Amino acid sequence: MKCIGRYIIRGLLGKGGMGKIYKVELPAIGKIAALKLFDPDPLVLKLMGREHLHTLFNNEAKAMAGLRHPNIVDLHDFDQHRGQSFYVMEFLPNNLGAMIGESYRTEQPSRIIRVDKTLHYLHQTLSGITCLHHAGIIHRDIKPYNLLVSSQDQIKICDFGLSKLRGEVYTGPANLNVGSPYYAPPEQERNPDGVDRTADLYPVGIMLYRMLTGRLPASDTPEAVYQPVSRFNSDLDEAWDEFIRKAIHRRPQQRFADAEAMLLALEVLGAHWNAQKDRACAFAPEEAPQPAILHKRIVLRSKPIKIKPSHIAAQKKVDALWHPAAYVQNNFARQQDYTIPDHATGLIWQQSGTPCTCSWHQAHGIIARLRKEHFAGLQQWRLPTIEELMSLLRPVAQTQDLCIAPLFSPVQRWLWSADRRSFTAAYYVDVELGVVGWQALFCQGRLQRIILSYAIPINSKFILA
Repeated sequence: MKCIGRYIIRGLLGKGGMGKIYKVELPAIGKIAALKLFDPDPLVLKLMGREHLHTLFNNEAKAMAGLRHPNIVDLHDFDQHRGQSFYVMEFLPNNLGAMIGESYRTEQPSRIIRVDKTLHYLHQTLSGITCLHHAGIIHRDIKPYNLLVSSQDQIKICDFGLSKLRGEVYTGPANLNVGSPYYAPPEQERNPDGVDRTADLYPVGIMLYRMLTGRLPASDTPEAVYQPVSRFNSDLDEAWDEFIRKAIHRRPQQRFADAEAMLLALEVLGAHWNAQKDRACAFAPEEAPQPAILHKRIVLRSKPIKIKPSHIAAQKKVDALWHPAAYVQNNFARQQDYTIPDHATGLIWQQSGTPCTCSWHQAHGIIARLRKEHFAGLQQWRLPTIEELMSLLRPVAQTQDLCIAPLFSPVQRWLWSADRRSFTAAYYVDVELGVVGWQALFCQGRLQRIILSYAIPINSKFILA
């Protein structure tokens, strides 16, 4: 059993220029945390020197330890292991980069996030940045993968390795880029030490564009000419175009003056969108129209399997961003016993699920209890396969879709499946994004109040000849 100090290593989460991040367990109570160990990349070590990198690492930990904000990751411990520093933070396995499906090829298309959720995430991001700036810290690496997402759907800014503290002077090599391509503002690439607080606002504008359109803005000219966001998303208008144009302007002095000003403008933009949505909803039906009764049932795999992601992709059941390749035309019926039969697939679903997060193994225990209690008068409840769960997914909701009251509880968003990716991970679906993913079996942090969508073969009284 490998340990770092008193922490048991449970896996490698990632590595960067200054160190590696491990998933660790505190053995006394079994709590999972994230541990960053000072272990510099050989090239970075050669360019900047161990002593200077060690000072930066310690400064990163001190900066995090001095901050208390709901949208900034918490630091729990700092210590030494065999002469190397490490610090421990809260473990949040989800992040905005993974949610939008951003790959190492950043320029590739990503998933679209619906408007209200985009506003929700970026409001929290700007709130956290405001706290950083008041503390005299410029992050210099705001990007989707540095925005963790908690089980309560809360943004937590992390990775302060490139942060510029008040009065600090950059002493790295002139040819060493600070920040991430596409998200770092132009002036940071030219002069990392000369940036001001607006350097952290530029990537927020890039993220806003990307989350709403699934692509990066093309801004190769000095005047930041790009295709307006309203061109790709019919829910948006010129007010959004103007906000993004200001946020990602190549000249820092033309951007929002600070995070507070940008946050206020975002709130105005949100109010503008809500007013548009209210007007649209005034003419929308209260419930989604259901298709005609189907006489031929769609047969979905019900037996759990262990399958690699490459095999799922090869079967062409999902697209490149893990949306369903084809959507099922459901035929739902709401019941008084908190179940929802689907005549199209012959499955009965629980309308709601657990009020708190649970691991994959805990999910099976809860299902066993439902079977014992004969929930809704039924005894055959089970965890659905990923194929069955995909029958519930829909494209990202547009304004008109948000007007209709949902059949299923909106609290449950990430739903476990019975299918495994490996001996340590299982598949789940994100109902809000309409995508398939996978996570460690023990994980609770990623699965926000999961619905545990128990599905059983539909009773004969629901079978339509």
